[in-house]
Amino acid sequence: MQSKMDPQVDEFIDGLGEPVQAIVKRLRGVVFEAYPEIDEQIKWSKPSYSKEGLVCYMQTAKSHVNFGFYRGTELEDRNNMLEGEGKKMRHVRIRKVDEIDEEKLKFLIWDAVDLNRK
Repeated sequence: MQSKMDPQVDEFIDGLGEPVQAIVKRLRGVVFEAYPEIDEQIKWSKPSYSKEGLVCYMQTAKSHVNFGFYRGTELEDRNNMLEGEGKKMRHVRIRKVDEIDEEKLKFLIWDAVDLNRK
């Protein structure tokens, strides 16, 4: 399947400073490795991903990225990675590229898509 990378997300990434830009680039890669056909767009002023419903997003700050899940409270967080106290959303806070555990994040992405299919 062909990736559906959005040029607006490229522009968004180009406007970021380090270390956030490198983190977002790597997280974007992880999302597309998990689901090459996932839909990417800027939604609510941040990169957002959907497949059969909302899946995940990247909320950027000056020195970190919250890699979030719209239905995070429903995910099976096997590795206790998710943070947050809202009614539905949860996130993984990432401050450096080397904190990204690609395999564990892919499991969360796959689980989030599976929730949308139920």
